[in-house]
Amino acid sequence: MSDAPKLGGIHHVAYRCKDAGATVEWYARVLGMDYVTAFAEDKVPSTGEDDPYMHIFLDAGGGNVLAFFELPNQPEMGRDANTPAWVQHIAFNVPDEAALLAAKAHIERQGVEVLGPTYHGIFRSIYFFDPNGHRLELACNIGTPEQHAELKTLAPDMLEEWSRTKRAPRQAAWLHTEPTSD
Repeated sequence: MSDAPKLGGIHHVAYRCKDAGATVEWYARVLGMDYVTAFAEDKVPSTGEDDPYMHIFLDAGGGNVLAFFELPNQPEMGRDANTPAWVQHIAFNVPDEAALLAAKAHIERQGVEVLGPTYHGIFRSIYFFDPNGHRLELACNIGTPEQHAELKTLAPDMLEEWSRTKRAPRQAAWLHTEPTSD
């Protein structure tokens, strides 16, 4: 029996923001998230450092919380210049394709540029950026139980081949071929 902890999900995920108030307003207006709580401290509780911050928490639905830190005494926030902008992102579930398309229309009406929908075999998604430069994704699951089972079966071999070759390994043939509607 493993001594590893039994996790009960993600308590919250935290990112940095440029302006806490503007971030709360944007997430409420664009994604309908409720602002649920905040902590403002002059000293960091875990380290004791003198570094004032505002830590805000937003309800992302389903018991999930998205949090941000505004750090006024730190250098201006940036991003990892060695990682493409499309890699690091936060993906949120929406119930179905109709909800995905409705969300896209709503977000575009807010003046936000949206990419997609993009087909990923077992889900479709749209992509856009928040005012802090964080890439966001809304995704709806479209995969069948059989497709999920096939991908789970292929996963160990795919990882082994990738680790050996650093090239895209064999995968389910249907994964990136969008079905045509007749």
